[in-house]
Amino acid sequence: MYEKYGQFIDGKWHKSSTGETYEVINPANEEVIGKASKASSEDVDKALLSAQKGLEVWKKTPPWQRAYILRRIADKMREKQDILAKWMTLEVGKPFAEAKGEVNGAADIYEWNAEETKRIYGQTVESRFEDTRVHVYYQPVGVVAALVPWNFPLVLSARKISTALAAGCSVIVKPDVITPGVVMEQVEICRECGVPPGVVNLLSGDPPSIAQQLIASDIVKKISITGSSRVGKLILKQAADKVQRVTMELSGHSPFIVFDDADIKKATDMAIAAKFRNNGQVCISPNRFYIQENKKDEFVNLFVEKTKKLKIGDGMDPSVQLGPLTTKKRLNEIEELVETTKKEGAKVLLGGKRPSGFNKGYFYEPTVFDNVKDDFTIMKVEPFGPLVPMLSFKSFDEVIERANNHELGLSSYICTNSMEKAHRASELMETGTVAVNTPLVALAEAPFGGIKQAGYGREGGSMAIKDYLNVKYTHLGLKG
Repeated sequence: MYEKYGQFIDGKWHKSSTGETYEVINPANEEVIGKASKASSEDVDKALLSAQKGLEVWKKTPPWQRAYILRRIADKMREKQDILAKWMTLEVGKPFAEAKGEVNGAADIYEWNAEETKRIYGQTVESRFEDTRVHVYYQPVGVVAALVPWNFPLVLSARKISTALAAGCSVIVKPDVITPGVVMEQVEICRECGVPPGVVNLLSGDPPSIAQQLIASDIVKKISITGSSRVGKLILKQAADKVQRVTMELSGHSPFIVFDDADIKKATDMAIAAKFRNNGQVCISPNRFYIQENKKDEFVNLFVEKTKKLKIGDGMDPSVQLGPLTTKKRLNEIEELVETTKKEGAKVLLGGKRPSGFNKGYFYEPTVFDNVKDDFTIMKVEPFGPLVPMLSFKSFDEVIERANNHELGLSSYICTNSMEKAHRASELMETGTVAVNTPLVALAEAPFGGIKQAGYGREGGSMAIKDYLNVKYTHLGLKG
């Protein structure tokens, strides 16, 4: 499946200079999907020079022309929705309908940035001097290294590529080895829609070595990474040597708070939609469930009842709602965390094992815990899987304090029918995003990102493009 692609450099697909490849595995059946090209150090150098050359062309391309091309990419992605979704289901394991939703989300991001590229506004500041003028304007930051994880390969690469293109930057995107195909397909769409050679480049292969070489280069002026907090810190230390601009969206450990005035039926639907999207392999997945004590039993019982009805299986089956975990490593880590949680005193209400009837595939049952305490490992470590710890709380102030007692601050969820609680809770949550009575967080038109050790900078919304621009101020004397 990967034969027609490889390394995308200077507007063309190339095999690795060494001819090396690596196997990509389908997590639903553990079979090899195909062999993808593995970039060499020489390929990275070629991509850097290509991006440097592409930048000179693209930053001079008028914004209306950039906007036209970005809009074409959005339209083409929608045309190829089924092709892109199939890539994701095969590589990630997520259900096909869910993958189609991600394609639409990625296309929306390109469409949004097509419009933003025409709205990079400068500013005229009233000068204190009669014979001078003060002008502020924006210029592309330069070549961008876009480091993309495997869990949402299309949306997360679309955020980085489209924002860079909107700002007038060239970009080198590095997909994860687990999900190269869907990102390659996206880059091919960029080529088809008229992005000039060198403006978008792709390097497929070993993430640490490619990232290190990109960051070490004087050509790269900005890094955008979505990944774990551990990896983000390593990237940040490397970027410090070059004082490179960095946008980081890192790990999350989202609290999900249900107040006793909430609609419990709606709250459980919201919880299931948010928790089991991509089988919990989501940075904004709710990982700590705080239910007001007089509604806890009702919420937990209904949540378990509805979760039992979710069908597990190969994502290509249209009736499946939960696919496999994406890697064997992820499966092993989930099993280990479940055993740790049980040893620490939690009670398993549902799941806690691999489902029966599957001889192959990285499947794991959605697992609900009771009798969980705040100091349990699962309350500190990001599960990144279908694990649901249930806790109770007595008062508003208590739950806000407990929910904020974490080093990560990416997202949080609030369920309440009180406008007062909705406003107060959303203002007090120490997270970059808050969802009140909805499971939806990441939208093309809204700024997305975290605080604390969940990263900094924003993707999406009108703020995102500013991270890809340099601010220049000119003090202009009218008389020479």
